[in-house]
Amino acid sequence: MNKRLLLVHAHPDDESIGQGATMARYVAEGVGVTLVTCTGGEMGEILVPELAHLAADQEDGLGEHRRGELANAMKALGVTDHRYLGGFGRYRDSGMQWHPDGHAVAADDVHANAFWNADLTEAATLLVEVVREVRPQVLVTYDEFGGYGHPDHIQAHRVATYAVALAAVPSYRPDLGEAHDVAKVYWGAMSADKVREGLRALRDAGDTTTFEGMEPDGDLPAFMVPDAVLTAAIEATDFAAAKTEALRAHRTQIAVDGPFFALSNNQGANIWGTEYFRIAKGHPGPVGESGLEDDLFAGLG
Repeated sequence: MNKRLLLVHAHPDDESIGQGATMARYVAEGVGVTLVTCTGGEMGEILVPELAHLAADQEDGLGEHRRGELANAMKALGVTDHRYLGGFGRYRDSGMQWHPDGHAVAADDVHANAFWNADLTEAATLLVEVVREVRPQVLVTYDEFGGYGHPDHIQAHRVATYAVALAAVPSYRPDLGEAHDVAKVYWGAMSADKVREGLRALRDAGDTTTFEGMEPDGDLPAFMVPDAVLTAAIEATDFAAAKTEALRAHRTQIAVDGPFFALSNNQGANIWGTEYFRIAKGHPGPVGESGLEDDLFAGLG
């Protein structure tokens, strides 16, 4: 089987955080890996002081800069087929704000061209064209909450889900290519058990300030899901370094030595080199030693 994997993400950097090691592993194995990014990430916060002038309320050049960051990240992972939905600039980053409950919601002021405002059928049809061209057996995107509530993540979930359905209908837009049914769809996730292990190691080491307010036995963010609902664990620790390099490429958005990655310092590649998934369409295949699928293509002929 000529294996093909399609990932649908909202902004440059989401792919490297969520599935960077998986992408690198599959590229190394000869799998066709295609990334579709839905926006340019124009509204992201900028962590590099000397690039602050690129902010949306100043020169508004962050999207173009992040375009270069994404290209460098894909070089680190070995991915040669990466695209923007409808072409770069078709949809703008919608921005977000934090809800008092701790999750993201749409900003009060959203650009007219924001992805959050996209017509669902129009955006899904743009992805249908990619699905029918690439013909992936497996597609990866977010869950219905977008992991943590970001409107662009939620919209990416909606667009990917609708596109998978439309792409399989022979009478829908036959001009876009022969119908194709994606066999398996996964939602990216993080293992709550692994995160709790990391938090426990931090606390046992006397670190009470990193992830302050999060405790090993307390509530976790929504994207850290109970292990009982996980379907697949892709062990790609040999590619953790490639993932780290990709993350470093997204320097305006990610501080690899910052608090978010503190778990990595304590748990090594166990946190960032093994990536987890929940199946949303199709049937799980045979499981590995972990009790989960160890290959997203498991069970496919």
